[in-house]
Amino acid sequence: MNFFEKEKLSALQAKEEAQWITFAPFVFQATRVLRDSGILSLVESHREGITLEEITDKIKLPPYGIRVLVEAALGIGLMTLKEGKYKITKTTYFILHDELTKVNMDFTHDVCYNGMFFLEDSIKNQKPEGLKVFGNWNTIYEALSTNLPEKVKESWFSFDHFYSDYAFPEALPFVYEHKPKKLLDIGGNTGKFSMASFEHDPDVKITIMDLPGHVETARGQIEKKGFGNRISFFPNNLLDESRAFPVGFDAIWMSQFLDCFSDDQIVSILKRCKKALNADGHIFILETFWDRQRFEASAFSLQQTSLYFTVMANGNSQMYDSKVFIKLVEKAGLEVLDQKDYIGVSHTLLICK
Repeated sequence: MNFFEKEKLSALQAKEEAQWITFAPFVFQATRVLRDSGILSLVESHREGITLEEITDKIKLPPYGIRVLVEAALGIGLMTLKEGKYKITKTTYFILHDELTKVNMDFTHDVCYNGMFFLEDSIKNQKPEGLKVFGNWNTIYEALSTNLPEKVKESWFSFDHFYSDYAFPEALPFVYEHKPKKLLDIGGNTGKFSMASFEHDPDVKITIMDLPGHVETARGQIEKKGFGNRISFFPNNLLDESRAFPVGFDAIWMSQFLDCFSDDQIVSILKRCKKALNADGHIFILETFWDRQRFEASAFSLQQTSLYFTVMANGNSQMYDSKVFIKLVEKAGLEVLDQKDYIGVSHTLLICK
């Protein structure tokens, strides 16, 4: 579905939208503080409405700060004010109770916000210049297993897992209808897909290939579950083209993985996948494509998430347009046999040969 074929706003609406854009950082941080300070929850708990004085009595912040926050909330659309009493809106309900919104907000604040200041530098240099707010690494993936602050890692993994956790149960039947006996899980991360596979098929043997730090994290999680005898590990930096992949697999699985690489790197990885695959094997690619979304808000979120890759992750990857991505698959000498849209929250599964 194409949400972007034509303009939808009148001139006046467009000018209003322009003001939202110019004050977007103010809107975001005010909303986050209103949420985290308990102000929004307090107002929600008073269905009949609550006065500013009553809010000030119950929230442990300076009265001035509370006043500017709740007044900002009116313009943002988080509260209404009638006869001196504040009430929440539908938008506030989702800020407080919608897990998707919480995960996205925490990821934006904890992982991306400070680094986003360096977007222009990242675009010019094709490097994640914003990552320096946390330390000196080439990519965020090098730091995830050990060095990032705990709150940053927690928000990163919550964001990553929220989307994949919904998708895996729907994707697994498409993988195992081909009855693979040996599967290579590339970018296995914490081992969640592998563990779900073990519960789906008692006979499958899996090899996880990822950066050494991620491999060790996955090993610990899988051994805790008692699946240690059915799993192998292959630590590997996939950017090192001199290192061949292990071979002899009936299936190769990559979930939210190839979007972490540039166009040329994706082609290189897929070419090496071909060599690792048995003649009758399949490659399964689970990705979130912004042009294959049911809702415009999903497309918007993915388009903006691309900027995280630009500034924080690696400087050269994105959430792809499926047409661009499929051309890369074909450039690697693979054929897309089937495309399953609307898996989980926002995923598409490409089944390749």
